[in-house]
Amino acid sequence: MRKEAILERFFTSLISGDRPGSREVIDTLIDADCPASSILSELFWPTLEHIQNLHRNDQMEAIAFHFATRLMRSLVDQMQLRLPQANRRDQLAVILTGLEESEEIGGQMVADLLEADGYDVFYMGGGVAEDEVVQKLGDLNAHKLVIFGAVASTVPFTRLLIDRLHSIGACTELQVCVGGGIFNRAEGLAEEIGADLWAKNPQDLVAVMNEQPQRRMSEDQRTVGRKHRATKTKTKLKAAA
Repeated sequence: MRKEAILERFFTSLISGDRPGSREVIDTLIDADCPASSILSELFWPTLEHIQNLHRNDQMEAIAFHFATRLMRSLVDQMQLRLPQANRRDQLAVILTGLEESEEIGGQMVADLLEADGYDVFYMGGGVAEDEVVQKLGDLNAHKLVIFGAVASTVPFTRLLIDRLHSIGACTELQVCVGGGIFNRAEGLAEEIGADLWAKNPQDLVAVMNEQPQRRMSEDQRTVGRKHRATKTKTKLKAAA
C-alpha cells in the first residue's frame, strides 16, 4: 500500500474514533517489519501535524479533534513498548511542551525516542510553573532541556525560562533544545529566544542532539537574540498563531 494511502486511512480512522481501524493500520505496518521508530516518525508525526493544522485553522470539528488526539495518545503509549532500547548515555533530559493535548503527544514521542536512544528522560508536559521547572532542573542536574510543541501563548514563558536559567547560572552545562509547534511556523524564533538546538520533528531533534551534544549559544549570541526579538518576535508569533 502506498504511503499516502496509509496516512489517509490512519487519519480517517482517528478522526472518526475508529479504534480497531487505527490499530489495523499499525498492525499492517508491524507485519511488514516496519520499525517502531519509523511508525512514530513517518505515520504518527505527520498525521498529528495534519490534525493540529486543521484544528488550528478551524477546519476540524472539536469532536473529531478529541477522537483523534485521545486515540493517538493511546497508540503512542503502545508503540513505546516496541522501541528497542540503546545503552544508557548517562545524560538526563527534561521535556516540556505546550498545554494542548496534541502538543503533549508530540512531546511524548520525543520522550519515547530519546529514552530509546539512551537518555534518562523526565517528561513534564505542559502547564508547570517556571520556578518549579528551574528547581527541578537544578535538583536533577539535567543535561538537556527539551521544549517541544510550544504554542504561541507559551513562547514568552519559554523565553523567560531560558533567560532566567542563564541569569542565575543554573545548570551551567544545560543544553536547551526546541522543536515542533510554533517553532516550525515562525522561522528564526528558536534562535531569538536563546535555544542552543532546534529541529522540526521528533526524530530530527534526537538526531541533532546526538550530532551536536556540546553546542551552546554564546552570551553575545543570546544578547543579539534578545535585541532582535524585541522588535520582531511579536510579529512572527502573530503570523504563525
